[in-house]
Amino acid sequence: MSYFSKISQSDSVSSSVRGDFSPCRLLRNRIPAVMQRALFSRSVLLAQQAAAALDSPLTTRSAPVLQRLDRSMSLVTIPPPACILRPLEVPLRYLFGPGPSNIPPRVLAAGGRPIIGHLHPEMYEIMNDLKKGIQYAFQTENNMTIAMSGSGHAAMECAVFNTVEPGESVLVAINGIWGERVAEIAERMGANVHKMVKAPGGYFTNKEIEQAIEKHKPVLFFLTHGESSAGLCHPVDGIGDICKKHNCLFLVDTVASLGAAPIFMDKQNIDILYTGSQKALNAPPGTAPISFNDRACHKMFNRKTKPVSYLFDMTHLSNYWGCDGKPARAYHHTGPVSGFFALREGLAILAERGLEESWRKHKEVAAYLYRGLEDLGLKLFIPDKDMRLPSVTTIAIPEGYNWREMLAYIMKHHHMEMTGGLGPSIGMVMRIGLMGYNCEKANADMALHALADALKNCKKSKA
Repeated sequence: MSYFSKISQSDSVSSSVRGDFSPCRLLRNRIPAVMQRALFSRSVLLAQQAAAALDSPLTTRSAPVLQRLDRSMSLVTIPPPACILRPLEVPLRYLFGPGPSNIPPRVLAAGGRPIIGHLHPEMYEIMNDLKKGIQYAFQTENNMTIAMSGSGHAAMECAVFNTVEPGESVLVAINGIWGERVAEIAERMGANVHKMVKAPGGYFTNKEIEQAIEKHKPVLFFLTHGESSAGLCHPVDGIGDICKKHNCLFLVDTVASLGAAPIFMDKQNIDILYTGSQKALNAPPGTAPISFNDRACHKMFNRKTKPVSYLFDMTHLSNYWGCDGKPARAYHHTGPVSGFFALREGLAILAERGLEESWRKHKEVAAYLYRGLEDLGLKLFIPDKDMRLPSVTTIAIPEGYNWREMLAYIMKHHHMEMTGGLGPSIGMVMRIGLMGYNCEKANADMALHALADALKNCKKSKA
């Protein structure tokens, strides 16, 4: 019987005795036999200790102790949850979706190192290493370069909250879910949001972008470099120059593309760039590198109002990361120490391999996957191969198939994650991610075999 079947059976038993509110009856239905015996033995021991205390000539002196014991026993009315008392079990799965991806053993080992204090000198040294590693990955010399304590969304909100004030104009390019998210974040903090919208997989010309900037005069323009919901890698060249010409900051999301596709923060005049740890950077989710150039710093440190988030306030974060030139770092929040260890190791792997080699390999494995998908008769969603995101490949849902059924079949029979669309691309695509540690032709072969199996065994409608 599977774990989920056991839970279902347990629920059905307990539902049949809901009329009996006896704690013992409820525990018998919720707690396994071994646990019942352990709890019973512990109860007997406590009772024996209490009886011995009552028979002792020191009973009077022990009264405060007994009162505390009685009070602690009476106050704890919720028993230990059976699920927490079981050992942790995590299945082995091939994470061939849009992220997170599987993690190299050395990164897992780095994250498992002993904890040190988040304000220890050794931790500051590791944070300095992270800063240098992020500068390399972003190809920037920006001093204001840090890793957020949180996922890519944390960096996304940090960028908007610090550079935009209520009432200011923001222009957002939307061709997938990430533009939608930034637009909502900006709206929530009171910005005047203008949207350029195209269907998933569409892209914006520099002429269209400049016309929109001239019309709306935004303080910030947002673009997703790696739109993972559609599998598009958007061109960036020339857009930073346009933004600078019109005194507008250029914000770029590279969560799905960093390490897999070329990006040059300084050369391409990108004012704010961020990414996430859990894709081509080989690290677990939970940290998000971000960098601000001098133009962005001038805007965010000369505000009339404070940012809406204390946690994401770069006035404090810049000091915590030693970027503000002050001799001492003050406490702001407790950073994810183990997450920083893992991110440092992921950046070390990228540095050892080299950016150009990483870009080359992602492109090569993606091309290998494209050929295999076409051999299966599947249609790639992004027709222009030069616009495809190397880390996340999208295919049009095969005609006549239920995409949810196919993905469930692949998970059940191959222990492999692939996903459907996200946001506006739901029902349009299936997504296959081969990035970072997973970026190997052998993994592409496994993914192709699983898809072929699903196409053969999943029911196809006659319509």
